[in-house]
Parts: sequence; C-alpha cells; structure tokens
Amino acid sequence: MSTDHREQERKVEGVPATPEDALASDEALLRRYADTRDPAARDEIVRRFLPFARSLAFRYSGGTEPSDDLVQVASVGLMAALERFDPDRGVPFIGFAGPTILGELRRHFRDRVWTLRVPRGLQERIRDVEDTIAKLSHDLERSPTIAEIGSELDLDSADVLEAFAASDARRTVSFDRPPSGVPEDQQVLAERVGEEDPGFELVEDRSALRAGVGQLNELEREVLRLRFVEDLTQSRIAEEVGYSQMHVSRIIRRALARLRETAEAAERDS
Repeated sequence: MSTDHREQERKVEGVPATPEDALASDEALLRRYADTRDPAARDEIVRRFLPFARSLAFRYSGGTEPSDDLVQVASVGLMAALERFDPDRGVPFIGFAGPTILGELRRHFRDRVWTLRVPRGLQERIRDVEDTIAKLSHDLERSPTIAEIGSELDLDSADVLEAFAASDARRTVSFDRPPSGVPEDQQVLAERVGEEDPGFELVEDRSALRAGVGQLNELEREVLRLRFVEDLTQSRIAEEVGYSQMHVSRIIRRALARLRETAEAAERDS
C-alpha cells in the first residue's frame, strides 16, 4: 500500500496524517474551546492530552499513593490548565499544561500525603533532593553521594541529610509488622516499644505536694509521713504522737485539704 493511500485512509477515518496535521488539529480544537467553551471540544481535548497527564502522574508513583489517585489529580490539573489556556499567547498547550499538572501533583503530596506536617520550605527541599538524585543517578550511572547532591543544589551536607530524615515523615510503618530484615514470624515492632514508666504520672503530683508541704505545721507533716510513708494505721499513729485516733483523723483530713487547695491554686496559676 502506498504512502499516499495510507494518508488518504487516515483522513477518511479522521486521524491526522502527519505530526504537523495533528498539531494543527490540536490548535484548532483548543481555539474552538477558548472561543465557544463547547463541552464536546473540551472532552476531545481531555481525551487527546490525558496520556500526557498520566505520564506526569506516573513520575510520582511507586510510593504510598495509589496510581489511580495520582492520575485523577493529574486530570484535575489538566482541566485547570485547559480552563486558563489562552491560544493568543502563542504558548503550546503542552508547555502551559505541564507545570500546572505538576503543581497540582505536588500540592496533593504537600497537603494530603505527609504523615507529619513539616514546613513548606523543607517539603520543597525534599522534592528538589529527590529530583536531583534521579537526575544524577541517570547521569552518573550510580547513586550520587551526599556531597554531590549538595553541590548540585548548592546546599550543605547537613541540609541534604535533614531532607532525607524529613522525607521519612511521609511514610508510616505498622506496629504489627516485623522490623526490616526480620522474618515475618519474628518479633513485631510493637513488642520493641517500651512501656510508659508509671513514675511519670507521679512527677506532677509530687511537685504539687512538695509545694504544699511547706504550709503544714510539724505535727501535720509527721502524721502524714507516718500514714503514707510508714503506712501505719490511725490507731498506731495516735500512739506515736500521743493524740486520740479521732484527733489524728481530723489532722489527716485537714492536712490533705490544705494540700489539695495548694495544688489547685498552682494549677490555676500555670
């Protein structure tokens, strides 16, 4: 079949015969939508340029975000670019839509994917470091060093390392999984996490008690020591201090009430 015959078949089927014809067809379609906002023209433009948007989305695949979600975000960017595109500026639609789509993808990662919130400047540095690693790995045919990454971005090694550390914030690991390199049937991460020291709960109480004890007289302090440190009964305390058990009970209630008031006052002032 001759070349002229194949080109004639493409024209009959509505398929542009050459790249120049395809470009002219895209430009005409973009002009038509800009002038008329025809939904049919919009749908055809999206159909033609969706593979381009999908290719940009796949640059960010391989992480925790599903590829379908990334394609959807890229599609939103494509639609936003189409709504703002002005054919009279003389900029190709691909050149205009590309940054818009990439911006939408980066915004998605910045706002939705990070497990921990980090400053926006640090997020941008992380992306710069990741892009530079990909570029240098291709150019050098090996993984770049920290110094090489820093030299490319004009960053100190400490800044590059900070970006590496912060990058881990976008990925979480289940406590039900074993640590990396450990067989599945071995100890999971949750079993390596230490328990909370019960003494932590007593620190604030002890601090409040220490402040309040100074307001008690010597008898009150001694009665509380015998009761709560020596763990003596009220009858034994009465024998030790030479008062009746009823009087000892009143001393304990009065002293504890004063400590409670002191603690509440300290809490209000803090």
